[in-house]
Amino acid sequence: MNVNDMMAEIRDANLSYLMLAQQMIRADKTTAIFRLGISSEIADMIEGMSNSQILKLAGTNMMLARFRFDDGAILGMLTNYNKDRDLAHSHAAILMACQPVEEIA
Repeated sequence: MNVNDMMAEIRDANLSYLMLAQQMIRADKTTAIFRLGISSEIADMIEGMSNSQILKLAGTNMMLARFRFDDGAILGMLTNYNKDRDLAHSHAAILMACQPVEEIA
């Protein structure tokens, strides 16, 4: 994969993320804030963006979405496919809910 292909993939992922985030926020802001791991201020900004603003932001050269956790234990709970999968997913959701939301400084 060359650099241009990678940049196009990042742009597409960003656009999909922003469109989904905006749709989620408009449907149920409180739930969207929790699921996206963003602050209410960022949610308000995304909610108010025009299509051209979303396209411009999506075209940046960095990924806008990121993992909400840096803990390997949470990733293991989410990817563990044993008989207690539902319990592991619930436990991971509880742990992630305790983490502070991301804020852009």
